[in-house]
Amino acid sequence: MTRTDPASPVEPGTTVKGAGHERGTTRALYTADERQRRDESVWTVVQGVLAPVQFLVFLVSLGLVLRTLSTGEGAWAADTSIVVKTLVLYTIMITGSIWEKVVFGKWLFAPAFFWEDVFSMLVLALHSLYLVMLFTGPGSTEQRLLVALAGYGAYVINAGQFLWKLRMARLEGALSPQAVAA
Repeated sequence: MTRTDPASPVEPGTTVKGAGHERGTTRALYTADERQRRDESVWTVVQGVLAPVQFLVFLVSLGLVLRTLSTGEGAWAADTSIVVKTLVLYTIMITGSIWEKVVFGKWLFAPAFFWEDVFSMLVLALHSLYLVMLFTGPGSTEQRLLVALAGYGAYVINAGQFLWKLRMARLEGALSPQAVAA
C-alpha cells in the first residue's frame, strides 16, 4: 500500500499563504525582480538596523512612561524618550518608504505591504498627536502619556505585522529556485 503525504509548506512549487494581499488569490510576497532589488538595496540594511534600534528605544521609553504614570515622577524623562522614539519612527518610516519605492516602485501602499503601511499611518498619527499635545499644551501629562501608550500599542501590532512578513519572506526564500542550501 502506498501512502502520500500532503505537500509540505516548504517544498518547492508551493506558495506561502497570506504573503500577498490580492483578493481571491495567493501571491508571492516578492517577484524574482523585487527580491533581487530588495537584496541589493542599501535600504534593506538601513531598515534591518533601524528596526531593532527603534524597538530598544521603545522598551526604554515604555518603562519611563509606565513609571511616570504609576508614580507621577519622571515626566521630563518620559517625554524626552517619547520624542526620541517618535524621531526614530519618522526616520524608519521615511527610509521604509524609500525602500518600498526601490523594491516595489511605490512610495507606500505596495500590495505586499498595504496593511502594514495602513497601520503604520495610525502609529504615525498617534505619535504626531502626542507631539502636538506636548508642544502646544492641550491635555494633562497623563492624557499625553496615554496617547503615547496608544501609539506604542499600535506600534507593537505594526511590528508584529512586519515580523510576520519577514517570516513569510524567509519561507518564500527557502522555496525560491534561486535559494541554494549552503
